[in-house]
Amino acid sequence: MTTSHRRPRAAALLLLPVLLAGAVTPASAAAGTPTGLAAPTVETPRTFNDDEGGNVDSDDPEVWIHPDDDEDSIVIGAEKEHGMSVFTLDGHKIQHVPAAPAPGPDDAVGRLNNLDVLYDVELGGRERDIVVVSDRGLDKLHVYSIDEDKAEDGEPPLTEITAPGMPFLFSADQAEVNEQDTAYGMAAWKASNGTVYVLATREHRTDLGLFKLVSKPNGKIGYELVRRAALPASFTLPNGSSWTPCDEPGRQPQSEGMVVDKERGLVYISQEGVGIWRAGADLVSFAPVLIDKVREYGVPATYDAESDECIAGANPGYGGARLSADVEGLTIYNREDGKGYLIASSQGDSTYAVYDRKPANTYIGSFKVGGSATIDSTENTDSLFVTNLAVGDFEHGLLLVQDGNDTPDILGGDGEVRESTNFKFVPWENVAHSFSTPLKIDTDGFDPRD
Repeated sequence: MTTSHRRPRAAALLLLPVLLAGAVTPASAAAGTPTGLAAPTVETPRTFNDDEGGNVDSDDPEVWIHPDDDEDSIVIGAEKEHGMSVFTLDGHKIQHVPAAPAPGPDDAVGRLNNLDVLYDVELGGRERDIVVVSDRGLDKLHVYSIDEDKAEDGEPPLTEITAPGMPFLFSADQAEVNEQDTAYGMAAWKASNGTVYVLATREHRTDLGLFKLVSKPNGKIGYELVRRAALPASFTLPNGSSWTPCDEPGRQPQSEGMVVDKERGLVYISQEGVGIWRAGADLVSFAPVLIDKVREYGVPATYDAESDECIAGANPGYGGARLSADVEGLTIYNREDGKGYLIASSQGDSTYAVYDRKPANTYIGSFKVGGSATIDSTENTDSLFVTNLAVGDFEHGLLLVQDGNDTPDILGGDGEVRESTNFKFVPWENVAHSFSTPLKIDTDGFDPRD
């Protein structure tokens, strides 16, 4: 059984029909009904995750905003084994960064999974904007500098500046790396003192690792471990019983989506088959609080080795009302004075849940990214990113969304539908006005360079 961002894990695939068939759900379930559709206006070229298409698996997008002219901003997207690509604001690709090769003939290859853009970082002997990327294949981090002049001229703007010989994030040695219980989700931020921290999750585990970026010789940037923590792997239900999300033997409920509210020192973490956690980003005052649960929370299931599936039992009704497993990407729409919204991808039903940014993260509503005359809707979204700032023609802000099932379907030579993904660009006002009481538009209230 494999885990894919385009489809819920086997447990979720089996649990969802149980829920829809009339199992008990909380009375507030109607609150999760999407209030409207937000149409995209730009999309990147579709990619195919097969040998014919170069195994391109579009995953995590983020915008870098040019300091002098927002029209020269770029979008950077992780593409797993294919590496990473850079796009203009009209969706045209201007650079491809390949993933690192396998260090040995029988070793895992590089697989770029999640990324974050940081501004005005003073490391490596100079101040620059950087991209930090988790490498799921090699269990490492990569750091790239962004050349604003090249971005302005439409030339490839990224250059890797990672110091050589950096350690594995979680694995003890290469043999353990090859087992691929490696770095998975990632969130990076710059603290008020200028220190850059990177929080990483681990695939198939509940482990978290906090790292900091450090200067190395010749202008390079490395990283060092600060501390570790872990999310729960099992949960006590209201009836007193213990519940663990179903997966293959030896696997724990993993997390991928993360976003840091650095003004409050908080991190939000999506534990895929469980829900969304709020915790201390420094992992000292960690104290995780589950702010919302997936609908499948608490449903008993048993792994069946012959079918390679989890067989679900009756739903006891302990789950939430707004998220369907897996819960995936998280992003924060920043407004003035610490206000704004936390947005989560509910991958199992292809919706996006919106919460108040301020704890206790009151649920506001949900929406879908619907299609237009020329661009299809999004499904099975893994990652997303939002900025409140004007970016080129996106004068009221921009939401970037990974489409885990780009359509129309195209058949391969074997007659099967080819796995196809891309990124959709959604004007923030389209999201804001999809709600009966519109969300706020605040293009002046927050600037990541401040």
